Amino acid sequence: MNRKLGWFLAGGLLVALLLAGVVSNFASSSPDGLDATAREGCTFNAEGEITGGHCIAQQESAHQLGGSPLADYGGDGFLSKFVAGTTGVLITFGLGAGLFWVTRRRTRTDA
Repeated sequence: MNRKLGWFLAGGLLVALLLAGVVSNFASSSPDGLDATAREGCTFNAEGEITGGHCIAQQESAHQLGGSPLADYGGDGFLSKFVAGTTGVLITFGLGAGLFWVTRRRTRTDA
């Protein structure tokens, strides 16, 4: 890998980590499109709990890993969102780099 490409990839990874780890903390806490659609047709109390009506959200249940640090971005603190965002970026970057490495090696050995 040449030097310019390495600097480009490192810069891109740094920007992605900053966006996922820091800027994601300023994202809206309102339900996204899927959550909003699942909640259509229900009535709610002041705490946002379902009190009646008919909607898909009434079927939801707690996830087994709901208390883990990587469960959703719904954590109360900055650290929970930071860890979830940066871990997601690093895993995605690692999988992509691994895929490119395997593809590149196979192409070179076949040629």
